Amino acid sequence: MIKRRSFLTLFGGAAAWPLAAHAQQPTMPVIGFVGGPERSPVTRAFLEGLRQAGYVEGRNVAIEYRWVEGHSERRTAFVADLIQRRVDVIAAMEGTATALAAKAATQTIPIVFRIGGDPVAARLVASLNRPGGNLTGTTTLGRQLGSKQLEVLRETLPAGAAVAVLVNPTNANAARQTEELQAAARLLSVRPLTFNVTSLNDIEEAFASFGEHAIGGVLFVAEALFFAVLDRLVALVARQSIPAIYSDRLFTEAGGLMSYGTDIPEGYRHAGIYTGRLLKGEKPGDLPVQQATKIELVINMKTAKALGLTFPTALLVRADEVIE
Repeated sequence: MIKRRSFLTLFGGAAAWPLAAHAQQPTMPVIGFVGGPERSPVTRAFLEGLRQAGYVEGRNVAIEYRWVEGHSERRTAFVADLIQRRVDVIAAMEGTATALAAKAATQTIPIVFRIGGDPVAARLVASLNRPGGNLTGTTTLGRQLGSKQLEVLRETLPAGAAVAVLVNPTNANAARQTEELQAAARLLSVRPLTFNVTSLNDIEEAFASFGEHAIGGVLFVAEALFFAVLDRLVALVARQSIPAIYSDRLFTEAGGLMSYGTDIPEGYRHAGIYTGRLLKGEKPGDLPVQQATKIELVINMKTAKALGLTFPTALLVRADEVIE
């Protein structure tokens, strides 16, 4: 009996050991990611930055994804849900409005943003060098590039044609984007028509009315909505058989005619790096906001040939890349 009891005690201890060891395993930190589109190049760039900081999804960090996908009304609910789940960092990767929603919802959880405007003017941070508070991130020069995009697009327009400018009025930068483009259009003698769009349905309705306004070209400002429907957007433009200019090379690589803007995936990669640094304990208020400074003009010659367009030699020479 003594030997049997000893055996049972040892066996019971051995059986309990794996459970105790499992309970002592450290819990992986969790990132709440609000953005989109799913499986896009920009999301992959964020994950690459996270890897550079030492974190690999599923290995030593978990990510709770929330895809906005052009539905702006989802932002606030997504942020509230992630806070309730007690995530360690919120990655607000879907523009200024998402970052503002996150800031309004929590003053304690670190927030990393990726936006296309001025985070100081948007009151996300106190300054670029010393953000303060619980936010930091990356920004591009998206809003300020509209006038240059219009100048490039003008090179492809037939005489007297109007330019459709698609803007999301819910974007915090929408009013400034529109003002800048109106001023540039006057200097360039271009007739712009602004179409307010907040969904893919709005974009399709705008395109359906182009014939009524003699639209000769389209300009897409920097806007998270357009990234969310990138492939469908390029296909819509192709069916119209008119030139268009976009804010990022991802559209040109997908078949768009041309793009003029900063390297947006690079901004997502830096946001991933910052997210990793915050997980390691650094304070967001101490991490300067990163600004994208590289600007590139990319032209898709295959699309140009399909449209029967011939670019001026001077414009081709200025291009940073020509996709054949």
